Amino acid sequence: MMSAQVAPAARESRIGDSALAARLRREVEGEVLFDAFSRGRYSTDASIYQIEPIGVVVPRSGADIVRIIQIAADEGVPVLARGGGTSQCGQTVAEAIVVDVSKHLARVKDFDPEARRITVQPGLVLDHLNSHLKPYGLMFPVDVSTGSRATIGGMAGNNSCGARSLAYGTMRDNVRSIDAVLADGEEMHFGQMPATGNGADLSPRGRELVSGLIELGRREAGEIAARFPKVMRRVGGYNIDSLAGNRPPNLSHLLVGSEGTLAFSTSIELELQPIPAHKVLGVCHFPSFYQAMDSARHIVALGPTAVELVDRTMIELSRDIPLFRRTVADLVKGAPAALLLVEFAGEDRGEQLAKLRQLGELMEELGFSGAVVDAVDPDFQKAIWEVRKAGLNIMMSMKGDGKPVSFIEDCAVGLEDLADYTERLTQVFHKHGTTGTWYAHASVGCLHVRPVLNLKLEADAKKMRAIAEEAFAMVREYKGSHSGEHGDGLVRSEFHEAMFGPRMTRAFEAVKDGFDPEGLFNPGKIVRPPKMDDRSLFRFKPGYRSEAIETGLDWSDWGGFAGAVEMCNNNGACRKRDAAVMCPSFRVTGDEQHVTRGRANSLRLALSGQLGPEALTGDAMAETMKLCVGCKGCRRECPTGVDMARMKIEFLHQYGRRHGLDLRERLIGHLPRLAPWAARLAPLLNLRDGLPGLALLSEKLVGFSARRKLPRWRRDSFRAARAVGPIDGREVVLLVDTFNRYFEPENLKAALAVLAAGGYRIHLPRPVSGSRPLCCGRTFLSVGLVENARAEARRVLESLRPFVERGVPVIGIEPSCLLTLRDEFKALLPGRETAALAEAALLFEEFLTREQQAGRLALDLKPIGPARALLHGHCHQKAFGVMPSVEQVLALVPGLEVETVPSSCCGMAGAFGYGAETYDISIKMAELSLLPALRASGKDVLWVADGTSCRHQIADALERPARPVARVLEAALAQPYEGDLHG
Repeated sequence: MMSAQVAPAARESRIGDSALAARLRREVEGEVLFDAFSRGRYSTDASIYQIEPIGVVVPRSGADIVRIIQIAADEGVPVLARGGGTSQCGQTVAEAIVVDVSKHLARVKDFDPEARRITVQPGLVLDHLNSHLKPYGLMFPVDVSTGSRATIGGMAGNNSCGARSLAYGTMRDNVRSIDAVLADGEEMHFGQMPATGNGADLSPRGRELVSGLIELGRREAGEIAARFPKVMRRVGGYNIDSLAGNRPPNLSHLLVGSEGTLAFSTSIELELQPIPAHKVLGVCHFPSFYQAMDSARHIVALGPTAVELVDRTMIELSRDIPLFRRTVADLVKGAPAALLLVEFAGEDRGEQLAKLRQLGELMEELGFSGAVVDAVDPDFQKAIWEVRKAGLNIMMSMKGDGKPVSFIEDCAVGLEDLADYTERLTQVFHKHGTTGTWYAHASVGCLHVRPVLNLKLEADAKKMRAIAEEAFAMVREYKGSHSGEHGDGLVRSEFHEAMFGPRMTRAFEAVKDGFDPEGLFNPGKIVRPPKMDDRSLFRFKPGYRSEAIETGLDWSDWGGFAGAVEMCNNNGACRKRDAAVMCPSFRVTGDEQHVTRGRANSLRLALSGQLGPEALTGDAMAETMKLCVGCKGCRRECPTGVDMARMKIEFLHQYGRRHGLDLRERLIGHLPRLAPWAARLAPLLNLRDGLPGLALLSEKLVGFSARRKLPRWRRDSFRAARAVGPIDGREVVLLVDTFNRYFEPENLKAALAVLAAGGYRIHLPRPVSGSRPLCCGRTFLSVGLVENARAEARRVLESLRPFVERGVPVIGIEPSCLLTLRDEFKALLPGRETAALAEAALLFEEFLTREQQAGRLALDLKPIGPARALLHGHCHQKAFGVMPSVEQVLALVPGLEVETVPSSCCGMAGAFGYGAETYDISIKMAELSLLPALRASGKDVLWVADGTSCRHQIADALERPARPVARVLEAALAQPYEGDLHG
């Protein structure tokens, strides 16, 4: 039997990896990835551990899975099933063949809405499942916070629970059957055993396995009753309690929570629940953490579906995350030490509102008068739950080497002991010189708690061990469970003997050996584990250090470039595939390489020397970063603050210093400096898309796709005096960007007309030094020419200084350019002057909205032709939270109905969509949601898009223009400004 964390054969097989990879490529249809970068990307999950796999296979079918397992058995190599890779206890890392089911094995196989049952492949993501079920009024009720990327296979492997387990139970309570592959490649159905017989239809191997399990359950029934914790949240060890008792067992329940150590699931049958017709939420405020914990048992007596904790640390960190700032402001009153989110759900709205009133009365009785914020609006409730769902990642957004560490993450105790347990555990943290963060499931006594430690330090690794031993002893004293939701993995498997006793631990081993006698499925988890504090398994192993490089951008807020990269804790929020902002390249490819997490992992491994010399500026890293479109979605949506758009600029800077730039990159980067000359040659340059053969020639010579029209140069480029508009009008500055100046000058003229009609005096500053027009440096940044961008930033600061010093707003109409002043300028030229400019810089719509709210906007607008507008937001508008302002400004047009397309990146992304090698990906990004929505809108609908790139993508793909907001407002002016807009 196995006695080590990894099978010896696996260690020896590394010599023959190339032969193993070659065999897999011959016999398996899916992708086989054995290169160093791919192995590195799959060496971590959301835990503290890092173990490099032997290789990665992304199967295309169930037949692929069977063949992979058969090959692994032949070669004596371990196999690890992986879905979203978000495990917090190290379940999805091992020296094994990692089999990623999330890309291709994510379909519904069978669905019976009347019976409320569905059978799915293991790679299907929870949120996608619920989207499929919603039209039928059904849902899968195990609502884990990682539902946007958690796969059903992973949830079954972990026995996931979710916020509403008080009402719906755990995965075990909601799984009916599982089809799986055993370690020798045999396929077997696991479900409810018949009342008589042990499965005559099974193979000899199956009958032997089942009879052994039934006998084990009968033999160990007494020990199971004595040793298994009596709390609902018990997900540790194997569910052999399902084998005990008088009723025939459901054998799928033994696979649930087994962490892929017993069999490889290929399809999972689930029980469904109706979506509650009505929900209400009460947010209870408490002056002390202890009082919140002590009150939970009283609140649960009211019959809520969920009672979730948010502590002071999470509240404060949430305020610093743009995505959650507004919600927290509406949610939190005063300065509470803790909140309890109490949800009531059901078919009768009146009944739920009555429950909410009872909650307020109960809080009064407990001594907390006026301490409940009612949330009855569904959108407000959704926003609050989004904050709570991001709890773990919000906690991990702490900058610096010290991070909240998951190892006693989800211990569970009875509600009557919860307040005392948390108080005593806090004292343990203080004893070891640290503090803890708390959140999650107060309703079931399972709080997610993470002490803040720096696991790069040996001393803190020892603290982790000491805290774990004291915490687990306390949990056992309260008759609770070490594992209440996130499973065992590498963190807690070591402690099973203390939790369950020697006899139960041997029983777990017997189950493992019956299923997997060679120990090839996910070794080292649940049985025969390594020490939880074996630092050779840590992400930050002894001697870990990152290379100190001379960076182009300022990374001091993170303690350096490496510190910024290390903010990625592998939580996988970037893997969501809905129509929000991030991550567009992953949404198209489904590849770990092309998601923010995959890029961050690659950068971290390269910076720390784990991918070999000069990996940071090698071709493999260039391929890794290639499809990042710089949308800044991660800047807004990554809960730990990973800004891959900025990291790509740094990478391109480093790569360019080593390799130089090709002709296309030089043309793109230097576009603002070439533009004045190009405008003079507009008729000649525009022949590229007019004369047959020239587009193809430009593709061969420069790399611009022949299938893409280039922007048309204008000889009538934008020109205006230093200031226009009413002499006595309120002062503003209009930033004239390169793209609109030379390609669409009518957009700038429209902005001038609207501002002047509103009574503003518009300054159009010219450079103090040099004759070239001012430029934000965006194009230089897009190809890594950081020093050139810095020079442009200095010119902008110099020219705008007089206006910024006297508080004049700086307005722009091109989002990527104006928002560069708010973002990248601070990394190019950090300091007070840049910060002041960032405060003054406003998009056109932001300025108008602010003026309207202040009662200063005096625009007289009339209805325009189309009564309906479809709005596509530029990625940077979405990343900076500007879209509400855009919608509000368009709503000023009388009678105009505005609908925002729920779209991610349009796919053009500056020069990205023009590349011959990225054209197809660009179109696929547009086809995810934007282009289908526009096609379906009809000819009498106005299309609105502020981004130059967005408008070009739409025009190229659909041969119909979209307008920026400035031109929509210009068309709606009832009384256009009659003065001279050219000075």
